[in-house]
Amino acid sequence: MGTLKAITLLVICLIFNSGLGQEDEVIEWHPGKKLTWADFKGKPSNISKAAAITASGITYSFSAQGTADKMKLDFKVSCHFYPYKSWYKHKLANSIVLGHEQLHFDITEVYARKMRQQLAKTKFTKNAKAEVKEIYRNILRELNDFQNKYDSETNFSRDTVQQLIWNKKIRKALNN
Repeated sequence: MGTLKAITLLVICLIFNSGLGQEDEVIEWHPGKKLTWADFKGKPSNISKAAAITASGITYSFSAQGTADKMKLDFKVSCHFYPYKSWYKHKLANSIVLGHEQLHFDITEVYARKMRQQLAKTKFTKNAKAEVKEIYRNILRELNDFQNKYDSETNFSRDTVQQLIWNKKIRKALNN
C-alpha cells in the first residue's frame, strides 16, 4: 500500500508541476519570428469585444561596477511575447487581425531598443538600481501610450489604410 501511495503522489506531483511552467512560457522577439495563431494559448475573454489580445513585455537585467560617481552597467533588455496570456477568438481570427497583433509585439521590440539606447547613453551613479528602474518605468509608460495610440488610430485593425501606414512606420523603426 505504501508503494501505491508513493506512485500516486509522484503522478499527482508530475501532473501538477507540468502545468506550472506553462504560464512562464515566453517567446523572445526575433526579426525572423512571426507569430501564428498557435502561439496564442490563453483563454479568450467573454467580456472583451476584442478579436485577440497580445501580451508582450520588456524584461531587463544588469550588473554594475565602478565608483559612487560613475557606475558602468552591463545590461540585457529583451522583448517577450507571453503565449498563455495572449488569446484570440476563433470566429474573429483572420490574417489582418494576426498582422495587427504581430505589430503590437513589434512595437514592444521598438521600445526595448529605446531602453537599450537609453541605458547605453546614461551616466549612472551609485543609485544605478533606482536609475535603471526609473528608465524602465518611463519606457513602459511611453510603450503603453504608443500601443493605445496604435489601437486607436487603426481602430483595432479595422481601418486598413491606417493599419498599412502603421505597418510601414514600425517596419522602418525596426530597420533603423
